[in-house]
Amino acid sequence: MITALRSALFHLFHIVTLIPYATACVLWAPLPLSTRYRLTIGWLKLSIGAARLICGIDYRIKGEENLPDGPAILLSKHQSTWETYFYPAWMPREICYVFKRELIWLPFFGWAIGLLNMIHIDRSKGMSAFENVVRQGVRKLAEGRWIVMFPEGTRIPVGKAGKYKTGGARLACRTGAPVVPIAVNAGERWPRRSFLLYPGMVTVSIGAPIPSQGKSADQLNDEVARWIEAEMRVISPHVYADAPAGAAASAAAVQR
Repeated sequence: MITALRSALFHLFHIVTLIPYATACVLWAPLPLSTRYRLTIGWLKLSIGAARLICGIDYRIKGEENLPDGPAILLSKHQSTWETYFYPAWMPREICYVFKRELIWLPFFGWAIGLLNMIHIDRSKGMSAFENVVRQGVRKLAEGRWIVMFPEGTRIPVGKAGKYKTGGARLACRTGAPVVPIAVNAGERWPRRSFLLYPGMVTVSIGAPIPSQGKSADQLNDEVARWIEAEMRVISPHVYADAPAGAAASAAAVQR
């Protein structure tokens, strides 16, 4: 009952704050991009803070030192809405998501992200859509922004793995940027398609950059998938039957 009440309060906060904040995003659209970005991610920081305060969802970072001081493409596990809020709110550089163009027509939320000059895909254009992503990606990386992609393509249930698509790896190979793999277990606290949010710790584990130069997209994609899925068994051993022996005890000790 308490979890349901806290979840309802958070969702109410979400609705009440999103509409005026998105309206403000439209009003400050004439401002420089860097200013718009800082103002817009204020709502994401507010949401992460509200999830912590109202629902008890805290987080810890593992491997922060692995973030490079230069161009990078971040390829992340995707279980929850939580990480889509967290990355722009926390990362030390401006980030760009790669997402389907239709999202920018969503009222309020879509309008806000549409004004942040991220990378939009028109999937109806087939292969030429990827070439457009490459062109935009080269420009974003040159501007000092990091590109974030979810290679599984959608939110994956806790304890499962989706098929890792090669789009992020192909973009890295084409641009020469290294890939930073990220494992995150936010789905245990903010499950996909669930009204209920559960208190506890989210772990965001950042791996060492993986060079893309001299590799095929398939090879790079396999390296990313192997690291992420192995690390998921380290940070969430209790949901994987094949987790290393002793991992559950170590993870529980860190949570305390």
